[in-house]
Amino acid sequence: MRTNVKHIELECINCHTRIQLNRAVSGSCPACGETILEARYELGKINVHDWMSALKQRRPNLWRYHEVLPIFDTDNIISMGEGGTPLVKSRTLAANLGLKHLYIKDERQGPTGSFKDRQATVAISALHEMGVEELVVASTGNVAIAYAAYCARAGIKLWAFFPSLAPVEKLREAALYGAEIIQIAGNYDQTKELAARFAQSKGVFLDRGIKSVAAIEAMKTMAYEIGEQLGRELEGNERWRAPDWFIQAVSGGMGPIGVGKGFREMYDFGMIDSMPALGVIQSTGCAPMVEAFSRGQRVATPIEHPTSVIVTLSTGNPGRSYELLYDYVSDYGGHFISASDEEAFSATLVLARNDGMSVEPATGVTFAGLFKMVQQGVIKPDDVVVVNLSGHTMPVETQILGQRWLRSVDIPEHEEQASVVPEEGLVSALEQMDSHSHVRRVAIVEDNVDAARLIARIIQARGNYDVQLAHDGASGIQLIRSTKPDLVILDLMMPDIDGFTVIDTMKADPALANIPIVVVTAKELTARERARLGTQVNMLLQKGSFIDEDFITGLVSELD
Repeated sequence: MRTNVKHIELECINCHTRIQLNRAVSGSCPACGETILEARYELGKINVHDWMSALKQRRPNLWRYHEVLPIFDTDNIISMGEGGTPLVKSRTLAANLGLKHLYIKDERQGPTGSFKDRQATVAISALHEMGVEELVVASTGNVAIAYAAYCARAGIKLWAFFPSLAPVEKLREAALYGAEIIQIAGNYDQTKELAARFAQSKGVFLDRGIKSVAAIEAMKTMAYEIGEQLGRELEGNERWRAPDWFIQAVSGGMGPIGVGKGFREMYDFGMIDSMPALGVIQSTGCAPMVEAFSRGQRVATPIEHPTSVIVTLSTGNPGRSYELLYDYVSDYGGHFISASDEEAFSATLVLARNDGMSVEPATGVTFAGLFKMVQQGVIKPDDVVVVNLSGHTMPVETQILGQRWLRSVDIPEHEEQASVVPEEGLVSALEQMDSHSHVRRVAIVEDNVDAARLIARIIQARGNYDVQLAHDGASGIQLIRSTKPDLVILDLMMPDIDGFTVIDTMKADPALANIPIVVVTAKELTARERARLGTQVNMLLQKGSFIDEDFITGLVSELD
């Protein structure tokens, strides 16, 4: 369907000068020379109520929001049904982490299997509308593959530049679509420089990444979808809803920058009532944003020699992207944190074996960062959290990660501590209790039904245990008194009668006083509470801390 001609302006993020788009998707500010310009639409001419009603009748892809995308004529759209990806509520992993509202935006469902399909459809559609016939892009993999597929559909010749560490399978996939492949004996930053010089020398259009209007506009469609999907999930479709947190691992930072712009537009529209905080995760081997944030600096110092073997996250110089993310976090809240390659590998296994989702290494970094933010109390149990599952697992992980990744993942030996409560894995706790007291009957007192079932499954996977459940403190005390279990696994935060009261009741009853107690809690304990528990319980596990190789082994045992 052909749309009416619309007016789109570009606004300089530095001096706020506006210029008309005029069917161009890149440029610089004529007033100050700033190279990052953001699209602005005539939002005042859109009746929000009518628009939201119309959206319900449209096909569930990202072009349903075409009124706020940089395309003048919908006949020029190059699409393969991208967008409209599911927002999946986590159950097992969420219960393990002690989170009530953890959602996963499954971007694996795009035509080429990553969230870069959003960028490709908007960028290539805009270039097609401009009449561009040849394009240069620098990529570590997913962008080039997506661009190659959409360029083939649009009849645009693509020159794709890859760094030396990019897996050959990704190069082959891009070549399959007809792209000209150039592999550079250098890192990603050097690859971008050579791609720019090549484009200039040949007079070919260069994709400018974060500086491209289309890229940010494409990524913001995730925000629109999340707002609409959470509205259905949490608000009964009466209103759209922003999450409390949007979490993503970044290299250049385009994803969360675009998502942040989308939520700002929806907030200005009056479609949502709040703005989400951003959780920005980087690989420890290449974390210039995290390091700058920890120092309170708005400008990041480039990393000249990244050590992360996850090449898709190895952008040593984030440039202006970090400044945009820093400003967003300053205005609306958020956190920067890093995770190691080894932690990402472990998180990949945890996600696959908890929620059945196999993901690329970059998404493993995302979840590893999420685990840390939960453990550190940055993310609270009641927060609504959305994680960007950015792409699927490729059959090239050995090339991406190398043998060094696999060799460095070790299961630490647990050492007993005499004066403090050890914080170890649940399975290890069970084995230690069993070795001392021949545990066979276990009582679990946990008000979160999913968490209780998860713990029960882990225990039953390890042997022939009689496991009984109670979902509040009062029934927990009754269960303990009636069954006299060999071990009690107890949550602290329960309504009415909490875990501390259950412990005090047990210790005051001679028939129950010597039953071993393992506390599993998401509560951020004070020093006084921790000292109190140190004299009353045998083990203390923070929810999320038992996501380790022992935990994984327990789940594997259950499946075998």
